[in-house]
Amino acid sequence: MTAQPDPAPAPPSHSVTGLFTAPRPFPAVRTAIVTGAATERGIGRAVAVRLARKGWHLGLIDVDGPAVSEAAKSLADRYGVQTLGVAADLTDEPAAREAVRTIAASLPQIVALANVAGVTSALPYLDLATAAWHRIIDINVHGVHYVTQPVANIMAANRIGRIVTISSVSAQRGGGTFGKTPYSVSKAAVIGFTRSLARELGPYDVTVNAVAPGPIDTGLIGPIDDARAVELTREQFLRRLGTADDVAAAVEFLLSEDAGFITGQTLNVNGGLYLQ
Repeated sequence: MTAQPDPAPAPPSHSVTGLFTAPRPFPAVRTAIVTGAATERGIGRAVAVRLARKGWHLGLIDVDGPAVSEAAKSLADRYGVQTLGVAADLTDEPAAREAVRTIAASLPQIVALANVAGVTSALPYLDLATAAWHRIIDINVHGVHYVTQPVANIMAANRIGRIVTISSVSAQRGGGTFGKTPYSVSKAAVIGFTRSLARELGPYDVTVNAVAPGPIDTGLIGPIDDARAVELTREQFLRRLGTADDVAAAVEFLLSEDAGFITGQTLNVNGGLYLQ
């Protein structure tokens, strides 16, 4: 059964009145949803840690139920914020939407969404099975949509919000990294999604941006010894692997109140690899 989207808020009127006023401030008590935050070394966890330090309450969504519950408890204990870990397979549309509704009902106003959950694949295109193609697209594209739409409706109704989704330098360079064609396709879709959604949600004072990492040492691309690190970074200006916190810092900024006039952008966090 296909899940139905929440009712859309009425579109705002466009008039001269209010065009030159200051942006609407964030509520003092606010929640950010972060997907893919269960893995301790991952970008999602690093984002959640940075937001918790700033006093954001957190709704964490991950397919690994025990791990996401433990992550939520750990962050609450360490930073004194309200947290909720919700288990959901993001390729399951009703489950993804229900996860958002659970968080919205349990925590303060949702003001930010970080779409971090994703998977990659190193299989060459000529060897790629149909099931592997669908797995990448279902998680990296459909899963992003299933979470974002109900969150976007909440933000539009409140006339304030920040959405950031993880893309990849692979989308911009046509591969050339660990992930091959289906991964590049899915992350290119994220950039198109970001630009189009930024246009649609702009009138509601909701910003939508993407972050495009290069090779990041999170475990997602397997073990990395010295030789592999050299191989992965030989085309970068900065000759080191990125860290989860390098990416999380960019996400944190784009979710912040200070980033209110930045939308539809893809911020490259890849040591200069994009320019090669």
